[in-house]
Amino acid sequence: MSSSTVREQLNRIIFFGPPGSGKGTQSAILAKEYEACHLSTGDMLRDAVRNQTDLGKRAKAKMDAGELVSDDIVIGIIRDNIGSPACKKGFILDGFPRTVPQAEALDIMLSDRQSRVEHVINLDVKDESVIRRISGRLTHAASGRTYNKFFKPPQVPGKDDVTGEPLTQRHDDSEEVVKNRLKTYHSYADKLLAYYQNKGLVRNIDGEQQINVVNEQVRKYFRKE
Repeated sequence: MSSSTVREQLNRIIFFGPPGSGKGTQSAILAKEYEACHLSTGDMLRDAVRNQTDLGKRAKAKMDAGELVSDDIVIGIIRDNIGSPACKKGFILDGFPRTVPQAEALDIMLSDRQSRVEHVINLDVKDESVIRRISGRLTHAASGRTYNKFFKPPQVPGKDDVTGEPLTQRHDDSEEVVKNRLKTYHSYADKLLAYYQNKGLVRNIDGEQQINVVNEQVRKYFRKE
């Protein structure tokens, strides 16, 4: 591996865990502090489509046809982003890879760039907690204020504290949808974790803890210049 590549990209991290485990929250906090780019596959795909890049056009054709975006397109979009100035000091992958073939393709792509994944941070959260975290979400549409009926309930059930207006729940946050998302997660999680465990890269963190406690434990795997 080129020493210059390692020196420039100090942090090369994958966040792993079920939906609602806090991957996005921790990624956003740490990306800002350590000047790393936060690469969320959903955001990257939308950006590529909106900017009409070659890969974005290929992705849009797949999505318009109701097909899954192929691994080679996703890997190509990640390659383009990792090579951008925003990722000069490192990257945090959130939501990718999701299969062993994707992980293998990612390894090959990074190896071609004389780089590699450094840590896979696994945020361990029980299914019951995930369901409560996500299905409990309530939002006041006009202001964006958020609540959780289990952890941060409004003063009056179903009503915004400030205006008294009704709170809403996204369809994606319904208990049935969350259970389906967890089923999908468990269909690939064990195999993918085993792949990275065999490489000695998995760092297990109890994601049931408070956000600041999780953050404190995660940041020991990050480096500054």
